Amino acid sequence: MKTFGFHVNNDAFEKNSWYFRNALVRANYNDLQNGVHATTKFLEMFFSNLLLDNNYELKNRYLHIDYVEDNASQSVNSKIPKSQFDTLECTLEELAVLELIFKNPAIKQKELVIETGKSLSTVKRIMESLQKKEYIRRVDGKRYGKWEVLV
Repeated sequence: MKTFGFHVNNDAFEKNSWYFRNALVRANYNDLQNGVHATTKFLEMFFSNLLLDNNYELKNRYLHIDYVEDNASQSVNSKIPKSQFDTLECTLEELAVLELIFKNPAIKQKELVIETGKSLSTVKRIMESLQKKEYIRRVDGKRYGKWEVLV
């Protein structure tokens, strides 16, 4: 995680090691005859707690293939907007840069190089990718401007 610019400790892995292991299994397990497909949903929740300070409840029972939530809606119209569950289509490197920009909108590319340990050309490529995906944009000019996070 440090190579991607994240500063994390092992607490989340220590407290949720069994959940993390099972989430890895669910991310790779398919049983097509029974309609079971691999899903990264549980890994995303784990890493979201670890990296973005979210507070998803990480319980192994949620990983069971036959688990049904008590309050699961059978209706087509969900009461919770879909956008709440969507994930960003970006790499860990892009996510690390996005988090640094969110924390400091005036951050310079050279500072991102220092924080992430990546080369200047890699940081520029990541920034261009984030702009192309419309996750960030530059406001108030190149020299004295700042970054605006759009997601």
